[in-house]
Amino acid sequence: MPVQEEARRARLRVAWEAVWDRGEVAALDDLLAPDYVRRSHSASTAQNREEFAASVLAVRDAFPDLRTSIDDMLVDGDRVAVRWHSLGTHTGEFLGVPPTGRPVRVSGATFSRFDGDRIVEEWVTWDPRQLLSALGIIPLTVD
Repeated sequence: MPVQEEARRARLRVAWEAVWDRGEVAALDDLLAPDYVRRSHSASTAQNREEFAASVLAVRDAFPDLRTSIDDMLVDGDRVAVRWHSLGTHTGEFLGVPPTGRPVRVSGATFSRFDGDRIVEEWVTWDPRQLLSALGIIPLTVD
């Protein structure tokens, strides 16, 4: 694997753990470009770096024991694909839902594009029904 690809892999892994597992959103400052954009199928608008950091902190407030694991990471030039899963216990209010004390597991994928050593754009995909079902808000049915 080329040196730059391996460096991207390592930078992303270190920041991922700091941000998602410990809530150290300052780690994003060295990883994300100032004009970073995060897009998701479930969001009507994209997030910038500051909005993304705020959303991470909101998730960690609701799930303080959150652990997000990287299951697979593929690096191809300036592109990185990460398949991940998160585990946590709902002990704080989240999106207006009072704490349920329930364990939650969600999974998804994040696709990042680097420019040099910074991520400039990400696309995130996950099924929010997993979260709502785990919280007991909706039943998760199989079609």
